Amino acid sequence: MTYMESILKVLVVGLLLGAGLPAVFAGGVVAYSRGAGGNGIDGAAYAPNPALRMLGLLLFTFVMAVIVVAILWITKVTIIHHFGVNLFPFIHGK
Repeated sequence: MTYMESILKVLVVGLLLGAGLPAVFAGGVVAYSRGAGGNGIDGAAYAPNPALRMLGLLLFTFVMAVIVVAILWITKVTIIHHFGVNLFPFIHGK
């Protein structure tokens, strides 16, 4: 049963990161663009919405933070070897 559990864990993480992060990024693009104001499809002007722009920036920041943490996680052994710094001391590995 351990193989099946491992496969399911990889599947869930792959779905979350593979489909979830691009969806969060797309939500950030939509929020930021709607918050910028401008002209609609019908030509009517609408005012900028700072709250939507902030939401878009927060979503962009979240996606960027996940990417940076993932890169640091992948390279953690190399960072520990060369610099002696453990960036994830609260997670104990095998």
